[in-house]
Amino acid sequence: MNELVEGIISGNTRAISKAISLVENDGPDKIELLKEIHRYVGESVIIGITGPPGAGKSSLINVLIKEYRKQGKKVGILAIDPTSPFTGGALLGDRLRMQDHSTDENVFIRSLATRGHLGGISLATSDAVKILDAAGFEIILLETVGVGQAEIEIVEASDIVLLVLVPGYGDEIQVLKAGIIEIGDIYVINKADQMDATKLKTTIEYYLELSPDKNANHRKVVLTSSLTGSGVDSLIHEINSTYNFFRKKGILNERRKTRIRKEILRILNSRILESINQTFNGRNFDSSINKILNKKIDPYTIADSIFEEMKKRSQT
Repeated sequence: MNELVEGIISGNTRAISKAISLVENDGPDKIELLKEIHRYVGESVIIGITGPPGAGKSSLINVLIKEYRKQGKKVGILAIDPTSPFTGGALLGDRLRMQDHSTDENVFIRSLATRGHLGGISLATSDAVKILDAAGFEIILLETVGVGQAEIEIVEASDIVLLVLVPGYGDEIQVLKAGIIEIGDIYVINKADQMDATKLKTTIEYYLELSPDKNANHRKVVLTSSLTGSGVDSLIHEINSTYNFFRKKGILNERRKTRIRKEILRILNSRILESINQTFNGRNFDSSINKILNKKIDPYTIADSIFEEMKKRSQT
């Protein structure tokens, strides 16, 4: 474990890969590892990148990597992909569009499988982010799977959220109804060379003017082209400005506190469920299930009785 932690802190690629596999597969040493690296986390800027499929998120990330590397920054990328129904691994594997940077030791790219988890990110994502953070990656780009309305969890996992959209949907109002429009801190209209890009930008800016959110006027709309790289320098400028604004106003601190709160609850929920399974996943539990099936009792009554029994056990 000491060797693994030292490898992570020194930025060793093999150690980082091994550690991420450990947390993704819920290995027996996962908790010890996360405890050991905790004092090294909290320095990275975590940028969530979401949007509908086909918006060009991976291509945009590719040009963002280039710009950040020009600034001398280490960049880590976690790309959340659908789960293979055969292997349980990430269906798309490491993103082909990002392979320009595969030989750069200051760029780390890893695909994580959703493992059936709805919400746009996998349960192991926050742990993988910590590993990259501890390894000294100043910028961590977190790309969601691109499933639309379910991707709201990206807000809780990120410091800043980029919502990537593309023109050409026809009725731009439908884009505003997509369910994820409210979660963006910066709206990135990719494929800006298309004729409807400016129209979409105007529509989103009008939406922000009408928004009751007091911070809506600080949200920006940026036109970019992953093909030519145009607008990416402006996007990075807006990312830096937004990050500084969030830090000054305490928004960044609140987001990170919310992240910690959610993580504690997730850990507690996991341990409670494990305890319930170990205690009641036997003959008595099967008997209760049969009673529910035969309509002799309802699930809420069984759950209440289990909860009360657990309270009594915790008090003894």
